[in-house]
Amino acid sequence: MTTAITPRTTRKLPAVYRGRLMGMAHDVRYPPDTRLFDEGGRADHFWIIESGTVSLDMHVPGRRAAVIDTVGPGELLGWSWLYQPHRWRFGARTVGPVRAHEFDAEAVRRMCEADPEMGRSITLWVGEAVARRLNAARTRLLDLYAPCGSGARG
Repeated sequence: MTTAITPRTTRKLPAVYRGRLMGMAHDVRYPPDTRLFDEGGRADHFWIIESGTVSLDMHVPGRRAAVIDTVGPGELLGWSWLYQPHRWRFGARTVGPVRAHEFDAEAVRRMCEADPEMGRSITLWVGEAVARRLNAARTRLLDLYAPCGSGARG
């Protein structure tokens, strides 16, 4: 089932591409504490969160997986599907009940290959999410593991 709702995260895409992308969405629901994907696993789907929260975690050798960010309503969940080798860079678990728009990554990649301008727009859109996510991961890992006061300059 597709949806007529336009998530705020796709507003940065030109309307024609936004409509084509959302036309490929399937509405899904997940209960609390559902593992959506594991770091290193095959990245074959992505989501735009409609409601609820998903925590992103990262394996830290010798320690428990560190929660490095959360993704909430209107946000893109998953960017590894777009970039080779199509393996998840983080893991993801629902915090509470989640409703989302799910996309088949291979179908979206094919659509982007067939329309290079759409591919460019999707790549820029996903790239913004990558930059935000990596910055959040860096900040969180420094909060968790850097020596106290190591980020302060005097």
